[in-house]
Amino acid sequence: MSFSPAASAARRLLAAAAAHSGEESKARTWKILSFVVALPGVSVCWLNAHMKGKQHSHEQPEFVPYPHLRLRTKKFPWGDGNHSLFHNPHTNALPDGYETTDH
Repeated sequence: MSFSPAASAARRLLAAAAAHSGEESKARTWKILSFVVALPGVSVCWLNAHMKGKQHSHEQPEFVPYPHLRLRTKKFPWGDGNHSLFHNPHTNALPDGYETTDH
């Protein structure tokens, strides 16, 4: 089977174009996947977390003074020495119980 010179020139031109557009097609594929798979996936995860957060009770659990928890052998080097660095009065109890806060 012999091809004409015009046919072989056309094949070379198309092959070069296909090799060059491979990078662009990969980028286009990942861009489409980002919009079609990743963004809806993140949206569904956010919606799930939001709905579960609404169902969750925001009341403080009863304080039980276990002797092995909240031990203070020395004061913390910040504040009054009794609160941890990232202390949240709603969720973190002090050794003698929760702080009274209105949430």
